[in-house]
Amino acid sequence: MDLQNILAQEGKVRIIQETVPGKQITIAHIIASPDDIIYKKLGLNPTIDYGKAAIGIVCMSPSETAIITGDIASKAANIDIGFVDRFSGTLIITGGVAEVESAMKAVANYCRDKLFFTVCEITRT
Repeated sequence: MDLQNILAQEGKVRIIQETVPGKQITIAHIIASPDDIIYKKLGLNPTIDYGKAAIGIVCMSPSETAIITGDIASKAANIDIGFVDRFSGTLIITGGVAEVESAMKAVANYCRDKLFFTVCEITRT
């Protein structure tokens, strides 16, 4: 009996997660003036004056690039790293709208120009 049949008999689901190889930024989005609840749900600190603040979200592959982009973002602008995950390739930054935008542009430019990534457009809501 194969593993799939054994798992089915035990009522278990087998999930396989794959990443597609490539050098790319697949999502780059800025949320300007988000509601406090978004900060709380993401585990970010909503106590700072976020009236003029933003959240920047970047997803990339290979996932370890998130470490590099976190460094680039923090050196490019006065932002805070809200979350960085080298396993999923996710970077979340917070700060003023102009600062987050500047950091996101620096990340996109570095990945495109130095690492030769395919980079999506930075979107904003």
